[in-house]
Amino acid sequence: MAFIRPFRPEDTENAKHICRATLPPSLSSSADAVRLSPYLWTLPFTHLSPETCFVLDDGSGNAVGYVIGTSDVFALAAAYPRYVAEVLQAGQGRADVPPPEQLDVQEPWFLAADGGAGREGDGEGGEYRARVNPRCLAQMAYKVEWLVLEGVEGKKELVETYRAMLHIDLLEEWQGKGWGRQMIEKFVEAVRASGAQFGKGIQLGVAGENTKVVPFYEKVGFRVYPGGEREGNVWMVRDL
Repeated sequence: MAFIRPFRPEDTENAKHICRATLPPSLSSSADAVRLSPYLWTLPFTHLSPETCFVLDDGSGNAVGYVIGTSDVFALAAAYPRYVAEVLQAGQGRADVPPPEQLDVQEPWFLAADGGAGREGDGEGGEYRARVNPRCLAQMAYKVEWLVLEGVEGKKELVETYRAMLHIDLLEEWQGKGWGRQMIEKFVEAVRASGAQFGKGIQLGVAGENTKVVPFYEKVGFRVYPGGEREGNVWMVRDL
C-alpha cells in the first residue's frame, strides 16, 4: 500500500526520474533540458533541505512522486555553495551539468531555430518550436540568485514575502488519486514545524504550459499572485 514518507538519499535517482517524466513540453522536447532539469528543480532541495522533502512510496520502497522545497529560500541560497561543490562539481553532476563559461550575464531562455538567441513564440508553432537554451539552464543551476531569488518585476517582492517554496510532481499513474493534497499538507506541516522565517507562507510556480493545474492548487489553499504572467508563468501563494 502506498504511503508518504520523508525523502531518503537512496530516493535520489527516482526523484530525478520523476522530475524528468513530468516536465512541460518546452523542456521535455529537449534532451539537454531533460538531462539538466533535476539539477535545478529537484536536487537543490533534496540535498540542502531534506527535512522539508517527502516522497510517495508505492509500498515497495520506490518513490513515485514527491513534494519538495524549503522553508526559507534565503537560507537555501546561503547554503547553495555546498550544493555546487557536493553535487554539481562531483560525480554525475559534473557530467550532466557543464560548468558555465560565465555567470555575469544570463543567457536567453530560448534559442532561435538557427541556434542564436531566441524568444518564446519565435516562428510558426509558437513556444514549442523554440528550443530551451542549455547554457541558460546550466547558469541557473550554478547561480542560485537566478534560480530562485531574481527575475521579472515583482519576483523580488514575492520571494521576500513568501519565503517558503514548494515543488510537487507525481508520475502520471499516481495522479488524481488524492495524494497531491495529502503531500502538500505534509509539506505545510514541515514548514510550520521548522522554526524558519517563512514570511507570510509558501510560493510555487506553474509553467504557462500547465495552467490546467491551477484549480487543483486553489482547492488546496493557494491563490494566484499577480506578476507571473510577465515571465509566462503563474505564481501562486498560500498564507500560513
